[in-house]
Amino acid sequence: MLEITGLGHAYGAHRVLEGIDLEVGEGELVTIVGPSGCGKSTLLRCLAGLMAPGEGKVVLNGTPVTGVPDDLAVVFQDYSRSLMPWLTVRDNVALPLRRRGLGRSERRAGAAEALASVGLGDAAGKYPWQLSGGMQQRVSIARALAYRPSLLLMDEPFGSVDAQTREDLEDLVLRVHRSEGVTILLVTHDIDESVYLGDRVVVLARDPGRIRAELPVTLPAGRDQIGTRSDPEFVRLRAEVGRLVRGVAADLSEAASR
Repeated sequence: MLEITGLGHAYGAHRVLEGIDLEVGEGELVTIVGPSGCGKSTLLRCLAGLMAPGEGKVVLNGTPVTGVPDDLAVVFQDYSRSLMPWLTVRDNVALPLRRRGLGRSERRAGAAEALASVGLGDAAGKYPWQLSGGMQQRVSIARALAYRPSLLLMDEPFGSVDAQTREDLEDLVLRVHRSEGVTILLVTHDIDESVYLGDRVVVLARDPGRIRAELPVTLPAGRDQIGTRSDPEFVRLRAEVGRLVRGVAADLSEAASR
């Protein structure tokens, strides 16, 4: 579904990404993890068509990405700035459906279905500022699902919520992924989260950002926060991803000391 070939980007003289080659199959949930400053968010913006990469190409469903694709949705970390405070929860979720050319009744029905899927069916008439942070992020996820994208990009979507809410939202993403079959590419800085959610973990190095490793996750599909995290395979994978991420820092420290 998604093909990334030779993707690179620089901000002035600072090279952020270099030689990114990655394929994501239909229905996969791929997580991307790496140290701070490795270009994770820049990569996601290039994939979303929000910025043009300096080199390389991105192809979604056989079509080169030169702008924001019609069949793509993004969930950002800062939910408070991605929701319209003057619109009700229902209208926030229904807003992008205008781009689909749907009538008012169809938009409201689609919003209601999406809100129900994230456990917010009773909150449709409220405003975002009346909800907790975790509930606001659920609204953002519902809005993306209502659009029925073929690819859902998530940019550190749980980085601004507390630990318990984070676990609840992780489980929500897994439920949505199973029920809707949507392809998801999720960027995170959390090693445990990358293993818990992913069918495959992509580890980035930095200076410039590049793929250090791709690790398949063979954990059972029915995951839970207690059982899965105590599974020996989870522990092994978490240690391997952690070693790779920390190895980047070690390599940089060694280079700096020369």
